[in-house]
Amino acid sequence: MFKKITRRNLEEFLKRYATKSRVLDVGSGGSSYQKFFPNRVTVDIDPNREPDVIGDAHALPFKDGEFETVLCTEVLEHVKNPFDVEKEFWRVLKPGGILVLSTRFIFPIHDAPNDFWRFTRYGLKMIFKQWEIIELTDEAATFSTLAVLLQRISFQTRLRANAAIKLFLFVSAWVLDHTNGLVIEEYGDIKKTRKEYNILSSGYYLACRKKL
Repeated sequence: MFKKITRRNLEEFLKRYATKSRVLDVGSGGSSYQKFFPNRVTVDIDPNREPDVIGDAHALPFKDGEFETVLCTEVLEHVKNPFDVEKEFWRVLKPGGILVLSTRFIFPIHDAPNDFWRFTRYGLKMIFKQWEIIELTDEAATFSTLAVLLQRISFQTRLRANAAIKLFLFVSAWVLDHTNGLVIEEYGDIKKTRKEYNILSSGYYLACRKKL
């Protein structure tokens, strides 16, 4: 009940792209995904996170085409210019190399004050338009996203009657996470002229290939 919904779903996504090839893990401070990517090189702008290499995602200190895979989890929303970062991912990957990325959409402020962006699936398609998209997946369905928000409120606040209210929030989150079946149709506009799916998602998982 208390396990992060986002962590559960992200690990399921990463399992699908696990590899023993050489991986660049961008913004990797504190990352626990060594089990999926055992031959990774970690790079982070913050030396306190003890990466293998200290570097900025906007100007990665690596050669062109040096890696078969780039991993970037929960970083894109924290960079100043995601378009420049996308270009760096393209540059350091070998032709045919894979980018495995996750980022935020409906989500509270985190890692403040270095939290700058939120992305829709359409925004990600625009940023990565030159790539071959293998998979672009919603992290959570609409009601599950409400559950994620309740979990984050519990994690990031101190409340009156703190323990009791947080227990209520976690129970409510568990219930919401199991009620996505209530949704029959969703729409991308208030007049219901365009059908959509998962109009709320806590984030997106993207896997795409550098075209040959």
